[in-house]
Amino acid sequence: MEHPVSIQTYQVLRDKLRLLYPAVIHHMPYTAERAMNTAIVNAVNKQLHDQGYPQNPQTDVTAYYELKTNERNVLSLTLWNYAFSGGAHGLTIQNALTFNTETGKAYALKDLFKPGSDYVGRLSEIIKAELKQRNIPLLVDFQAIRPDQDFYIADKSLVIYFQVYELAAYVYGFLYFPISIYAIQDIIAEDGPLGKMIS
Repeated sequence: MEHPVSIQTYQVLRDKLRLLYPAVIHHMPYTAERAMNTAIVNAVNKQLHDQGYPQNPQTDVTAYYELKTNERNVLSLTLWNYAFSGGAHGLTIQNALTFNTETGKAYALKDLFKPGSDYVGRLSEIIKAELKQRNIPLLVDFQAIRPDQDFYIADKSLVIYFQVYELAAYVYGFLYFPISIYAIQDIIAEDGPLGKMIS
């Protein structure tokens, strides 16, 4: 069973809220479908809460999603939430979820690599070199990614990204670092989602 999962978009329209979110439908086993959908809904609700909706009556929210990978029993997607509460500009947060569609399990970054491998060090070195090359002025001195850094999988790449303001000023938005899976093939867990993209 290597088929992509079926995704349905649900829409919630309320005062100061325009929300589109995905749900996995007609998927077997049902336990996997339910696990993925529960994780998605929890993440969407957490974003709303983190953005101050509906606690702050001034907050206006637009939320949607993007599919990144839907093949080889891997589903990777990003949830976007833009909130404006007055001021010069609003703030967007983006959270990614990557699932094993056979079990419904959500992967953490560490699950992509062989146990004990220094994935933090390897990925951080690649990102450091790229930051230098791209000449982006940083708000903080970048030392290393967090062990649970935001990521998604797309086109045989592991994309590590940083939230707005996490590394650089607002104008730079999200910073993305696509890393070819072949560049880190020696530390990839073969039975993990990146391993599935290689075979």
